[in-house]
Amino acid sequence: MEEKEQFFLEIYNLGIIKFGNFTLKSGMNSPIYIDFRPIASRPDLLIKLSDLLLHEVPSYDFELICGVPYAALPIATTLSLRSKIPLIIKRKENKGYGTERMIEGIYKIGQNCLIIEDVITSGDSLLKTIIDLEKEGLIIKNIMSILDREQGGIENIKKIGYNIRTLFRIGEVFKILKKKSFLKEKEIHMIQFFIKNNIKNIQNKRISYEEKKEKISHPIGKKLIDITLKKKTNLIVSADLIETKKILKLVSLIGDRICGLKLHVDIINDFSYSFINYLKNISIKKNFLLLEDRKLCDVSPTNCLQLHYGIHKISSWADIVTAHVLAGSMSIQNLNIPYHMGLITISEMSSYGGLSDDNYIRKVLNISLKNPKVIGTVAQRKVDDRLLLFTPGIHFYEKKNNLGNRYIHPVQAFEKNESDFIIVGKAIFQSENPKITAEEYRNAGWKAYENGL
Repeated sequence: MEEKEQFFLEIYNLGIIKFGNFTLKSGMNSPIYIDFRPIASRPDLLIKLSDLLLHEVPSYDFELICGVPYAALPIATTLSLRSKIPLIIKRKENKGYGTERMIEGIYKIGQNCLIIEDVITSGDSLLKTIIDLEKEGLIIKNIMSILDREQGGIENIKKIGYNIRTLFRIGEVFKILKKKSFLKEKEIHMIQFFIKNNIKNIQNKRISYEEKKEKISHPIGKKLIDITLKKKTNLIVSADLIETKKILKLVSLIGDRICGLKLHVDIINDFSYSFINYLKNISIKKNFLLLEDRKLCDVSPTNCLQLHYGIHKISSWADIVTAHVLAGSMSIQNLNIPYHMGLITISEMSSYGGLSDDNYIRKVLNISLKNPKVIGTVAQRKVDDRLLLFTPGIHFYEKKNNLGNRYIHPVQAFEKNESDFIIVGKAIFQSENPKITAEEYRNAGWKAYENGL
């Protein structure tokens, strides 16, 4: 403990703590700002810090080291040199040139990676790094933070199943500085006020469906939430079947347990309007919405034609339709979407090795928020509360199949990504008893939602 105290006093003299009025990366307001970047100019202190961090790691069962970009990068680099364990570099965003990779370095699927974070507040930036590394097939067992601001970040990360340790806690740091008379009277009062009002284990709890409904403006989004609350189900079943008879049989079994049915009408061999009328009547009777997963992906005039014309005439019966926005924001404008239909954008798919990066996903989310017809988005991460989050690729057995699809457990979707709706396909319609299986997924999804409140 004495060695740690002495080290902190040394780095404190570099000006790593500033007092004033600051907005943190997490969006929180704070009277203090902690910045470890000046340590990068002191190789001797970087070495001391890396040795202290290594001492805290339970064992050397990791094969790679990665720092959360960018403040933790020099610390991770020094740690790599001291431990002789390879470093990989996580980019904040894809630059659009060169290799266009988010993770730089030499690594293999299945390797364990130690993540280094400098300051943890809510844990959001750390979680983004975890998600990107796991997308590459890396395993995250251990995470080290230099300082925990004790504002819920550590608890949030532990809650979703990761082992995280911290070298210092903010309360401990204040005691060290006060004991050494390093703080002025004004700063002490500011810190005491901060401790009293801000240092709590404030875990990032998801907002309820009722609260979400207040943030959603589109009537279809509100209707979907109303159905979800009334039936206590956030399950959408993907009926990727090619015969109308099999789809109707499936719906008769599971209709009471779902809030939505997802279709690909262009794969149905015997599509007809009598089938649509029959299905529409069932959806009204059993109270669920019809989601056509058309994934519109063209310029606005073509998207408009695909939505309203052709053999399927999607706009005449679907409650919701999906769309990519690769062609830009204009591609989902001027579609003459009827009042009773909502749009879901595709920000991120569940396939392994998807090409969408953080930069693209941010752009899709911005476009989604600005379009009043958009009720939500498909993604594998937490999104703005003004959008409903739909998570596909749900399976009780997390795996990657030989077609490149990546599956996650319902609990992971709700606790890690704060999803609103889970989309389950083959796990239900290929099961021996779709009715029982659907009920199992309905229960798992609803319980995971309630546990997050």
